Amino acid sequence: MIINIHGTGIELTTAIKQYAEEKISGLTKFFDNIRQADIDIGLRSHHHNKGKIFYAEVNLHVPGELVRVEKDSEDLYKAIDKVKDHLKVDLEKRKEKMRTKDKKGIRAQKEYQEE
Repeated sequence: MIINIHGTGIELTTAIKQYAEEKISGLTKFFDNIRQADIDIGLRSHHHNKGKIFYAEVNLHVPGELVRVEKDSEDLYKAIDKVKDHLKVDLEKRKEKMRTKDKKGIRAQKEYQEE
């Protein structure tokens, strides 16, 4: 998987890059066909909120579609964790859908052959 990391409004340290890469590359356990991950992490300016609001946005390129998730948090690392957790659930659902389609296709093929 190709991983591209971009920072907006913050300095991307080696630690932040490694953390983001580690979390997102771990998603291959749940869906092995991820071709590319584009990660954008940064700082949002909310005038009505006190303190800093960090965000993490990930675009995963999987066969046939683009999976996009964005999460905010007061801590950058928590935002990355939230995105990873949401993507994990999403990828597991997609994998299950693919399995169900494959099973239906095999069942239909068997019925056709029996006729």
